[in-house]
Amino acid sequence: MRQRPEIISSSSVWAVPLGLAATILITDQLTKLWVVNTLGPEPRTRELMLVGDWLSLRYIRNTGVAFGLFQEFPQLFTVTSILITLAAIYAYRYHLPYQRPWIQFSMGLIIGGALGNIVDRLRLGYVVDFVRVGWWPIFNVADSGVTVGVTMLALHLLLFGEEPAPRPMPRDDSLLDELLSREPEG
Repeated sequence: MRQRPEIISSSSVWAVPLGLAATILITDQLTKLWVVNTLGPEPRTRELMLVGDWLSLRYIRNTGVAFGLFQEFPQLFTVTSILITLAAIYAYRYHLPYQRPWIQFSMGLIIGGALGNIVDRLRLGYVVDFVRVGWWPIFNVADSGVTVGVTMLALHLLLFGEEPAPRPMPRDDSLLDELLSREPEG
């Protein structure tokens, strides 16, 4: 007897990415709230040293993109961030091998991080950044999620190439139609 290939339900391919995205989003927003309450309300006024001069927390407002670039176009980056997030969701569902846990995990990080910064942009008009590591530009939990997620996705694509997303097997409803069309015996 030939076994039918497993059909992946729509809800199961979204459980890991959405669960992880929610975790990243909530963690990002709570850490930002803590930082503003602890080191704010004005940016750049206080710094909490954690590991010498190498690691500290310092509240800044970022109206630009990654690493504080292009500060003069905040509305453009809000729209751009939303479009990129929607494109990532579309790519995950229709062009990536979404049944792989590595892909699900990377997309959860990307989506959660993107949403964390989008919430800031829509609510505040800027992104709250606060982690300072050495000479690296100041960033936040959402930035970390996006960076790690994109790195994971890039590694997968480099190592395994582009695999097509699985397609559900077409259903043969002829038997079901036949059973439903019969008159009840009785």
